[in-house]
Amino acid sequence: MIPPAAPRRKRDSTIAMINIVFLMLIFFLIAGTVAPPLDPELELVDTSDLEGREPPDALVLHKDGTLSFRGTPTDPATYMAGRDAGPVRIVPDRDAPGARLIEVTGTLRRLGAPSVFLVTLRSLE
Repeated sequence: MIPPAAPRRKRDSTIAMINIVFLMLIFFLIAGTVAPPLDPELELVDTSDLEGREPPDALVLHKDGTLSFRGTPTDPATYMAGRDAGPVRIVPDRDAPGARLIEVTGTLRRLGAPSVFLVTLRSLE
């Protein structure tokens, strides 16, 4: 008579899980050190107390598409005629038409602005 086969012991599946977790740990340790750390003597600018208003030398594009500079209505040609050569800053209203913004920036570039910067709100939320 043939003796019954001895029951096989099940392999423990936690070893494979431990290996995967260990490999993930090594990956994140290496990936976290790819970016160089900031200089320890560097102090970043604190902007939490700044007042929310446009810079005094910026054009303001209102939601109806009109431009103003320092509170007075203007157009790109008048603005460029009365200023020194240098970058132009535009503060667009959130609801300003995009086509009008592109039109104004193109006109400013054609009139001699070396660069046009858009001043926007940056939120850390």
